[in-house]
Amino acid sequence: MSTTTSVATEATQPSEQPPEPRRIRKRRSLNPWGVVAWIAAIGFFFPVLWMVLTAFKKEADAYTDPPKLFFAPTLDQFRAVFDQGVGTGLANSAFATVVSTILVLVLGVPAAFALSLRPVRNTKDAMFFFLSTKMLPVVAAILPLYVIVSDIGLLDNIWALIILYTAMNLPIAVWMMRSFFLEVPGEILEAASLDGASLWRSMREVVLPLVSPGIAATALICVIFAWNEFFFAVNLTAVQAQTMPVFLVGFIAGEGLYWAKLSAAATMAALPVVLAGWLAQNKLVRGLSFGAIK
Repeated sequence: MSTTTSVATEATQPSEQPPEPRRIRKRRSLNPWGVVAWIAAIGFFFPVLWMVLTAFKKEADAYTDPPKLFFAPTLDQFRAVFDQGVGTGLANSAFATVVSTILVLVLGVPAAFALSLRPVRNTKDAMFFFLSTKMLPVVAAILPLYVIVSDIGLLDNIWALIILYTAMNLPIAVWMMRSFFLEVPGEILEAASLDGASLWRSMREVVLPLVSPGIAATALICVIFAWNEFFFAVNLTAVQAQTMPVFLVGFIAGEGLYWAKLSAAATMAALPVVLAGWLAQNKLVRGLSFGAIK
């Protein structure tokens, strides 16, 4: 009886839980390639940081040897840059960049769509023709371009730069956007056509939302190329249509360089592109990696 009672008592008692496995903490090993990447990133960013710091110095502080790391910041250089008419250069660069980028997208999106989802004959030959236009050195074309621009009365006119920037960025834009359109399955267009959607409506409401990150990345690259272009601007403009890169050259005088003032102007020239890249960074990363993983 006692044996039966003891067995019943043991059965009613909760069984002992096995001990929990000890959590092993993984020590994060130092990645040497990560350290190299950080050092390279700091090395590439340091000139930009030094330019911004020099923009807030006085000219006397910008010429010291060794350089001053601690100084009283001032906005005198930015005021001097505004007094020399930086607004004209910024306005011309912004106008030429925005208008040429819009024209590139308006012309390039249908072309890339036709060469991808609705290919034409000899698509590879057409794409090679687009890309071959980028192989011509601009210095070889500046003389006939100057004569043409002069004959049609567009010297020192911002519209001449808009036309050239559009022609300059259109081939690379078509090449990039075609790769984005190729990632769209053809079954989507077939389903849209079965639902009664026209080709234009399918492109506008179905395809373009899917490839919008790639279009944003292409637009940002066109903005960077147009904003930083110098060769055409310095040869085809003088005063009224000078862009920001041409304006920066004016700080290189015969008596020497004004480092603080030049740094302030360069900071103002770089700020719009940096802000555009920062605002579009999410779509830029998605667009540049579009189709990398299938």
